[in-house]
Amino acid sequence: MSDPIQPSPWRDIAVNGIWKQNAGLVQILGLCPILAVSSSVINAVSLGLATTLVTALSGAAIAALRGFISQEIRNPVFIMIIATLVTCVDLLFNAYLHPLYLVLGIFIPLITTNCIVMGRAEAYAARNTPAHAAFDGLMMGLGLTLVLAVLGALRELVGKGTLLSGAELVFGPAGQALTLRIVPEEMHYQFLLALLPPGAFIGLGLIIAAKSWLDSRRQRVALAAQTAGAAP
Repeated sequence: MSDPIQPSPWRDIAVNGIWKQNAGLVQILGLCPILAVSSSVINAVSLGLATTLVTALSGAAIAALRGFISQEIRNPVFIMIIATLVTCVDLLFNAYLHPLYLVLGIFIPLITTNCIVMGRAEAYAARNTPAHAAFDGLMMGLGLTLVLAVLGALRELVGKGTLLSGAELVFGPAGQALTLRIVPEEMHYQFLLALLPPGAFIGLGLIIAAKSWLDSRRQRVALAAQTAGAAP
């Protein structure tokens, strides 16, 4: 009899980062950027991708160096590595995406203190290979970016009646053509609650509720299939 097929660790890491252990929806970490910059899709996704880059690179670096770091100074060294990478990302934003850099402001340097980055360094990167740690950081970051994108789209659509507004901050003047106006500009539509922090809390709560409903529905379907298969 052949051995059962073992689940791929890469697949488990991806599923955990994007869905099962999603930092924004399950672990409820990194709420500062989620609530602060998710008023538009462009702002939200940009900071999410910056966080993803730091999380992936810091995971690989910490996993590679963990054998040379003593337990007594582990956390300060982890923070130093993360802060160095965040500084590099901050300088890159300032040099190549300066208009967006001015909008995101202090939230790029604050990636250093993001619980997601430090949490994955301590919980995963310090215990696994550099390749797995980098992939875990990538998936955790993409999971956060996905939440930011959905929340940003929801708040921007309800708050301003647009999608991808501010694309010119990333793509230059040509990015203005990417803005989708769901509500005609002449209506001067604005729903301020969606653009303020209370709107971020409400939107995040709705997304968490939707994920919980999907998980419950999938469990019921799996249980029903299992019961039907066990019936004589």
